[in-house]
Amino acid sequence: MEAKIAENNLKTVIIAEDNTLTRRCIKGHMEILGYDVVGDAANGEDAVTLFMEHSPALVILDVKMPKMSGLDAARAITAITPTPIILVTGHSEESLAAEAVEAGVFAYLVKPVTKKHLLPAIKLATARFSQFRELDTEVSDLKEAIEARKLIERAKGILMKRCDVGEAEAFKLLQTQSQKENKKMKNIAEMVISASKLI
Repeated sequence: MEAKIAENNLKTVIIAEDNTLTRRCIKGHMEILGYDVVGDAANGEDAVTLFMEHSPALVILDVKMPKMSGLDAARAITAITPTPIILVTGHSEESLAAEAVEAGVFAYLVKPVTKKHLLPAIKLATARFSQFRELDTEVSDLKEAIEARKLIERAKGILMKRCDVGEAEAFKLLQTQSQKENKKMKNIAEMVISASKLI
């Protein structure tokens, strides 16, 4: 049952477009493509509210809308939770593309929006979003690894000085303590650094 719910959630979408006819048209296309339209709005503010209520797997936003533009809505949504966003625009502009990327948009479509063009845009947005997620994880892992490395180097230096041992032996001391206490070497290094400040 849980797997079914998770699978269904992957096909949820909210649509924000101030033109009622265009909004209905996009909604119809999305339903034909097997999506569950959990909300539709005529302005950016309502789109953000709907996003917070439903946490959809995909968001389609018109660029020009009252109260809040599609780009501002995209920024607000991305700040809540990064999500695949498709921007719909009346005309193609290079400046818009750059702004859209900065706002967290993963694909954009030029009106009129057809079913034929929607599917590739959805695939592109979801693929780019997956890449973004992977890259984001790698970057945070890399930052963590660099931070851990710095702490270990610092702790090694302290041990070399205090225990009058070489670099390899200082590293071995950290490693042994890490295994003994069943803690990461980074945590042991932090303990060594903290203890050295007290002495």
